[in-house]
Amino acid sequence: MAEYCDLNADLGESFGAWTMGDDAALLKVVSSCNIACGFHAGDPLTMQHTVATALASGVAVGAHPSLPDLVGFGRREMRVDAADLYALALYQISALDGFVRAAGGRLHHVKAHGALYGMLARESALARAFVDAVLAAGPDLQIYGPDQGALRRVCEDSSRHYVCEGFADRGYLANGQLVPRSQPGALLELDAARAQGLALASAQPIAAVDGTRILPEVQTLCVHGEGPHALALASQLRADLLAAGLGIRAP
Repeated sequence: MAEYCDLNADLGESFGAWTMGDDAALLKVVSSCNIACGFHAGDPLTMQHTVATALASGVAVGAHPSLPDLVGFGRREMRVDAADLYALALYQISALDGFVRAAGGRLHHVKAHGALYGMLARESALARAFVDAVLAAGPDLQIYGPDQGALRRVCEDSSRHYVCEGFADRGYLANGQLVPRSQPGALLELDAARAQGLALASAQPIAAVDGTRILPEVQTLCVHGEGPHALALASQLRADLLAAGLGIRAP
C-alpha cells in the first residue's frame, strides 16, 4: 500500500458570467489542481484568479489543455494532426504558465482534458506531439494520465515523469478504460464514488461496470470539480484517506 496519494480536481472552468463549481472551497481540500486554459472552459480572468487562489492555498497547479471546443466542453472528439496538437497544447500550457509565473509560482504538471485525454491514450502520434509540447513548455513538468495506453508508453520511452491517475467518480470498463459518458454507469453517485476512490488510492481492486474486478495503478485521484457532489466527495475522500493512514500531497 502506498504511503500517500495526490487528490486532484479539474478547476477554473467558469467562463464569463457563467460559473461552474466551487473552486475556492475545493482548493482547501485537494493537493493539486488542473486549471482550464480557455479552449474548453475558462477565460483569462478566471485563469488568473484560480491560479492565485491555488497558490495561496498551497495547491500544486497544473495546466488542463483541451481540444478547441467551448460549445462541447472539450468532450467531443475532432480530428487534429500531430503538428496542430503540438501547437494547441503548447499555446494553452504557456498561457497558464504565464499566470503562474506572474503570481510567483511554478507550474507543476499538465493533464489533458476530456476527449483529448482519451485520444492520447489511443494514438501514439498524438501522444508524442503532446509530450513534446509539454517538454517545450518546461523540462520538469509532470504529466498526469491513465495508467495504460500510448501516453504512458511515450512518457516512459522519453523518461518523462508520468503520474497514473484514477477517477473516484467515474465508472470503469473491464479493460481499465473509463465508461463513455454516453453510456450507463459512466458517473458514480456519492457513496459509490467515495468507496471507489478509497479503494483506488489504497491499491485495492474495484468493480468494473460489468462486475469484473480490476486494479488500476493510481498515484493521483481525480474528483471532477463540476459535479453536483464534488465538494462533498472531495472532503469525504480526504477524511477517508487520512483515516486509512495515507498522506495527501502532490507527487
